[in-house]
Amino acid sequence: MAETQRRYWDSDAFLGWLKAEPDKVSECQAVIREAEAGHTEIVTSALTLAEVLYLHGHQPIPAADAEKLERFFEHEYIIVNDVDRTLAEEARKFVWDKGIRPKDAIHVATAIDAEVERLETFDAGLIKRSGDVGNPPLTIARPYEPAQLFDAEG
Repeated sequence: MAETQRRYWDSDAFLGWLKAEPDKVSECQAVIREAEAGHTEIVTSALTLAEVLYLHGHQPIPAADAEKLERFFEHEYIIVNDVDRTLAEEARKFVWDKGIRPKDAIHVATAIDAEVERLETFDAGLIKRSGDVGNPPLTIARPYEPAQLFDAEG
């Protein structure tokens, strides 16, 4: 039996799925299918629960969709990690040392703390930081299902 893969999604990845954004939804759907089948867990920060409502450059999710949104984040394959002082202080280092925006730094620090290998996002600026943070280096890339990832890596 294959091991369950753990990956991190930031708010932009969740919005790609929740808003069915044409340039993102197919990549997200592949990951969601893997998660529904029990092959993938999606880790995110508690920050995502609020940030996903209105991320800069996106249309806000209306209050009328609150119940649907709450049910979505209750799926057992979504792991929500809290932001505590220690994690926020680690994020602050990424802001100062790497020039990563504060909310993105929270996502990076949470991904590293959760010991995932991949942080998935559609944020091109954050993707440029792939391999630049974490030990071992954190891969930051667009969402992939495992078969796509295997094909891409050889």
